[in-house]
Amino acid sequence: QVQLKESGGGLVQPGGSLRLACSVSGNIAVISTMAWYRQAPGKQRELVASTSPGAPLFYSDDVKGRFIISSGNAKDLVYLQMNNLQPEDTAIYYCNIQGLRSTDDYWGQGTQVTVAA
Repeated sequence: QVQLKESGGGLVQPGGSLRLACSVSGNIAVISTMAWYRQAPGKQRELVASTSPGAPLFYSDDVKGRFIISSGNAKDLVYLQMNNLQPEDTAIYYCNIQGLRSTDDYWGQGTQVTVAA
């Protein structure tokens, strides 16, 4: 059984940085997409960044130039480096991993990121 777990969230001042990691237990045969989403209070979950083999990296306009998504290793599959964090980045951040089959769609439970002075 595949389980994802995000780590690295916390409280940071505006202008600060955090690095999120998504670790996996279990085996995903073939990964097609790795992504980070976030959900702020009262808002819908939104795609922040994603990476797929052979495809350009995707970043939402809100984070472009500040966040960097990168592949990790067999345990920590994907990272999200977040720089110059702003209060509007406050949200729960979720890792999403998709495989080739439609049933291979995995989510972590999220990690809270709070940006405040």
